[in-house]
Amino acid sequence: MIRITNLTKFYQMGDSVVHALDGVDLSVEAGEFISITGASGSGKSTIMHLIGCLDRPTTGEYILADQRVDKLSDRRLAGIRNKYIGFVFQTFNLINRTTAMDNVALPLVYARQGHARRLASAALERVGLGQRSGHKPNELSGGERQRVAIARALVNNPPLLLADEPTGNLDSKTGEQIMSLFHELHQQGVTIVLVTHEMAIAAQAQRVIRMKDGKIVEDRRVDEAFREQLLAERLAATTARITEQSRRPPAAP
Repeated sequence: MIRITNLTKFYQMGDSVVHALDGVDLSVEAGEFISITGASGSGKSTIMHLIGCLDRPTTGEYILADQRVDKLSDRRLAGIRNKYIGFVFQTFNLINRTTAMDNVALPLVYARQGHARRLASAALERVGLGQRSGHKPNELSGGERQRVAIARALVNNPPLLLADEPTGNLDSKTGEQIMSLFHELHQQGVTIVLVTHEMAIAAQAQRVIRMKDGKIVEDRRVDEAFREQLLAERLAATTARITEQSRRPPAAP
């Protein structure tokens, strides 16, 4: 599904050059579920944008579904996104003044595809929101809004789903429900690439890609021992954060 070779992304910042991505190699097979994790500035969002054909690399080669895409025009890239890729974002990116049905149908309208409402209804049923199709986003819970966003990502039946911090704005229980939905989609054959800083979320994938300073520093399949290690890291980070907060002086009245 995905083959990336020596991919770089450099930005000019005044007199200096920022290496957002610095010589990355990555392969993802059709049907895999991988997570990409790392600290802020590690390059995980940059690689997500490049995989999603939302940006072009400075150098390197990117092959998606047996087609080289890193040199394509903007118009061709838009066609690739519409055909192969569904996007799920942390902030949902829904249009508040329109219904769930209309939000999900939007990619079909842009593609000038017929039967938009029928296909949008089927996508909402797929994520368990068939009865909420006439509601606007402000009439839905956070978890329901994320389900609408997932339905929109799936309405064209893309083989690849990219999710950028999809549980970041949700409480833990709702986040678990959204992750259960991702597991269901994976079992149905959807290839999933998920960016997250949460170790508990990353540990649910088949593979974990760790990034630092624009490079991949670890690419490992998840077994029980590695999952326990990731969860222990999450607990240690949470404990350290609570300890740091407790040491801060109280705010002035």
